[in-house]
Amino acid sequence: MRIEFVEKNYDIGEKLKNLIQKKVDKLDRYFDDNAKARVVCSIQNKTYKLELTITSKSRIFRAEVVGENMYENIDTALPKIERQIVKCSKRARDLFRSTAFVAPTLEFLAETPEDVEKKIYRTKEFDLEPMAIEDAIENMEMLGHEFYVFLNAKSKKVNVLYTRRDGELGVIECNY
Repeated sequence: MRIEFVEKNYDIGEKLKNLIQKKVDKLDRYFDDNAKARVVCSIQNKTYKLELTITSKSRIFRAEVVGENMYENIDTALPKIERQIVKCSKRARDLFRSTAFVAPTLEFLAETPEDVEKKIYRTKEFDLEPMAIEDAIENMEMLGHEFYVFLNAKSKKVNVLYTRRDGELGVIECNY
């Protein structure tokens, strides 16, 4: 896996860069050689922010962590990424190495995350355009975003999938 480091108002330094490289390389077991990792380190108002994005075969895995130091941030981001990989592996095994899930141990998680089936809690209408909702849910979870705008292939309308404050999912269906 190729790793790109980006520094924004923060000097990563060789020690931290080597540590991040070593830890992110452990995720190589899941991906083929074309996978790319992008690590963005920044500091704002004495708060350290680390963004880790891995792309492989048009799939995006992303974690963003804010904390008191970068060493803790990388240790928090890697389990988030591995949780996304494990969840995705149940639906799309062809995205990963054939041997990725043969070994019973996980790299950063203590146990396999439970599958929690989320259901649409509320639907709203809004003037816009359409995509398959299951794919939108999966993409939103993989990106870790609070909302996801997509073209609903079934209804031919643009939809906005979002996470409500109570943790349930909502869909805004747009009329145009």
